[in-house]
Amino acid sequence: MAQPTPAAAAAAASASAGAAPIYTCPMHPEIRQDHPGDCPKCGMTLEPVLPSLGDDQNPELADFTHRFWWTLPLSVIVAVLAMFGHRLGWMPMGAQSWLEFALSVPVVLWAGWPFFVRGAQSVWNRSPNMWTLVSLGTGSAFVYSVVATVAPQVFPDSFVSMGRVSVYFEAAAVIISLTLLGQLLELKARAQTSAAIKSLLGLSPKTARRIAADGSEQDIALAQVQVGDKLRVRPGEKVPVDGVVVEGSSALDESMLTGEPLPVTKRAGDKLIGATLNTSGALVMQSEHVGAATVLSQIVQMVALAQRSRAPMQRMADAAAGYFVYGVVAAAVLTFLGWGIFGPAPSWVFGLINAVSVLIIACPCALGLATPMSIMVATGRGATHGVLFRDAAAIENLRKVDTLIVDKTGTLTEGRPAFEKAVGVAGFDAVEVLRLAASLDQGSEHPLAAAIVAAARAKKLALENPEQFDSSSGIGVRGSLQGKAVALGNQAWMAQQHVDVAPLAAQAEALRADGASVMHLAVDAQLAGILAVSDPVKATTAGALAILRQAKLRVIMATGDGLTTAQAVGKRLGIDDVHGGVTPADKLKLVEQLKSEGRIVAMAGDGINDAPALARADVGIAMGTGTDVAMNSAQLTLVKGDLRGIATARALSVATVANMKQNLAFALVYNALGIPLAAGVLYPFTGWLLSPMFAALAMSLSSASVIGNALRLRGADIDET
Repeated sequence: MAQPTPAAAAAAASASAGAAPIYTCPMHPEIRQDHPGDCPKCGMTLEPVLPSLGDDQNPELADFTHRFWWTLPLSVIVAVLAMFGHRLGWMPMGAQSWLEFALSVPVVLWAGWPFFVRGAQSVWNRSPNMWTLVSLGTGSAFVYSVVATVAPQVFPDSFVSMGRVSVYFEAAAVIISLTLLGQLLELKARAQTSAAIKSLLGLSPKTARRIAADGSEQDIALAQVQVGDKLRVRPGEKVPVDGVVVEGSSALDESMLTGEPLPVTKRAGDKLIGATLNTSGALVMQSEHVGAATVLSQIVQMVALAQRSRAPMQRMADAAAGYFVYGVVAAAVLTFLGWGIFGPAPSWVFGLINAVSVLIIACPCALGLATPMSIMVATGRGATHGVLFRDAAAIENLRKVDTLIVDKTGTLTEGRPAFEKAVGVAGFDAVEVLRLAASLDQGSEHPLAAAIVAAARAKKLALENPEQFDSSSGIGVRGSLQGKAVALGNQAWMAQQHVDVAPLAAQAEALRADGASVMHLAVDAQLAGILAVSDPVKATTAGALAILRQAKLRVIMATGDGLTTAQAVGKRLGIDDVHGGVTPADKLKLVEQLKSEGRIVAMAGDGINDAPALARADVGIAMGTGTDVAMNSAQLTLVKGDLRGIATARALSVATVANMKQNLAFALVYNALGIPLAAGVLYPFTGWLLSPMFAALAMSLSSASVIGNALRLRGADIDET
């Protein structure tokens, strides 16, 4: 798997080690600190980058729940008094104002205190936000009402209604209660966006059964497993960490990480992924990766990092939100003045109440949450299908891709090639050709090299360590064996070494026509032989390519193998556009050429030789079965190395972008309609005015509605077949 960024790795490591987690803002992921608090930009409570599996309730949710339920009865009583007290006539209206004041003080000054603190912080940080509007609106209504109760004589007679100067304690109290209710709904909904990471964290077993050097066995905590430990995995147990099978065979269910529904048979020498389920036989394994280095830990890190990244689409929302609060405050001031100067009596009272409604109904929080919530849900959903996005930009861009370049080895094929035959020339027999090639290939990372080395060792050939070694990724290697200059690679590599390959050209071409990859061996710049290695096409490749063609993607194969071999595989898979014998630089040029033609290009590969093209493509797609270099260069990783995952990722990209657009449209339309309505533009035609209490309810529900719409992505149809 790809290595995580330092920030994500640190967060994951601290979480796994029990250290203090890193906290960030859902709307502003650049805000990071090692302790809880509020975002200095939007006032939202910071949350851990990686959620915990603990059952501890969100402290903010617990606090707001406490404040809401303890003060809700007071808000209800104040609202009832304001609506019906004058009709009952059971006390003087002046005394009722004092009673409403007494009942609303705990609501506004205790239950609403966090809102006023956040509002003050927004002014101090020069970052106006939702809490600026809430604190201004409720504060204005409350302070006005306090003055009207304590010193009613300072107001003109036009402010008197039903025997008292009009007060709006009920508006301030009910707005606080409804805002608290909205926060409860939002916090509970936001918690669901972390469900995917929590489910991944919950996959790991808590213990492992370690086999000591004397053969005794003991169950130990997972954190105590060290690299090189021998572990027993019994039927029905989960593999504790990444490693390799030493003894036994069994079928393992890897669906929780790769999305592959069928169990995979594992035997001695096969790799195991931690957290996968052993369904049948007993296994003895040797651990290779533990802690933050395991596949599961890196998946969690990648998902967490992607969830906190910013989508390009969010730039529009950020730009709008930057001026939004200033515009709302200006609209509230104009509403107050307009009603006060031109409105019916009591005009200034109408002006105050409508200005408060304008301040309250506006919700920049809904605008800010529009895309982050969609990204959080989508990346979590993708992870459960073995599709890992590096960032939000990859999700947004993948749907635009119209051209897909694919490598052959490890991408279209299994990536586990098997040695077929060697042919010698000029005094070299087949055995010597294999021995020399394997000796040189011991330092190469290429899958074809691994097949050659494995074949030589199976024949128990005496391999030498090269005295010098140099690799040109994807096309060949060279070095020195017992003072002789030895080179191994394709025709392009031989041409660079000035080696004539004509003596075996016909045999090499015949092998390529059968789909084998052919490498040439040269000793002291003279052709010594050729080696053929075959790599079977993945069983899922043909179906995956059919799905991608249905999506109208142009598929191009680009491989370092010879053109004849590439064309043989391309013909088998129905790929007409084939480029063979290409270097990493050639793949990079192909990507740049297609982009210059206006194409939106994705590149899928798994090797070091694919890394430059993966990085240059609009979307780089790495096979999870490939090298770390490839995955570090890509924006998308397919955990199980199956091209069908591209179709899944593309469907998720389409659904996510549509969801983000819906959220942005909802937030913009909501504010475009809500603010004029709260300002009273319909009053001359209908006589309707929007109560601040209804404005508060609408504001509270807007953010929850955006999050609720984002959560629909959990049920989106993204199956690859």
